[in-house]
Amino acid sequence: MAPDEGDARIGANAAHHFSLRGFPATLARMTAQADFIPLSLCVLTVSDTRTLGEDSSGDYLATALTEAGHRLYARALLPDDRYRLRAQVSQWIADPATDGILVTGGTGFTGRDSTPEALLPLLDKEMPGFGELFRAMSFDEIGTSTLQSRAFAGLANGTFLFALPGSTSACRTAWDKIIRAQLDARTRPCNLATLRPRLKE
Repeated sequence: MAPDEGDARIGANAAHHFSLRGFPATLARMTAQADFIPLSLCVLTVSDTRTLGEDSSGDYLATALTEAGHRLYARALLPDDRYRLRAQVSQWIADPATDGILVTGGTGFTGRDSTPEALLPLLDKEMPGFGELFRAMSFDEIGTSTLQSRAFAGLANGTFLFALPGSTSACRTAWDKIIRAQLDARTRPCNLATLRPRLKE
């Protein structure tokens, strides 16, 4: 047998061994990771003046998450009262069916803006990169006015929480440019959706 024939047979055997043992498992993992994972998300609007009928920001988020393939699990509108906000969000994060919460409003600097004060104490882990990225992207839209936003995100009891400004345009920027992709299990190289089963390890 010529040396190159032997090499060819060894190569064929190696390829056969790989295809039977390594490749299917790898392919299965890749396929599973590429599947969309629908999440159950809650929307909370924080406002002293709006009603649900006038809640364009909450409407936008509810529609956007549904169109993306997720489920609107619950929705509420509350005034800027840190204790009522904390009570509502605590109820949602205690519910194992809740995967994430989108909060809009109350992230500014006026006397009644209290969303960070209400919800930051509930977080097990903060997600500093979200606020940094959101303000960097907002700079292209509103310039230095973005420094007045105290938008933030984090994890609470294995639940994602995103706190956004009250304007519809800010919610659109946050959802379209950051949150939608990170809640999509198909986003590479990594995303938040696939972390969900490991958040309580």
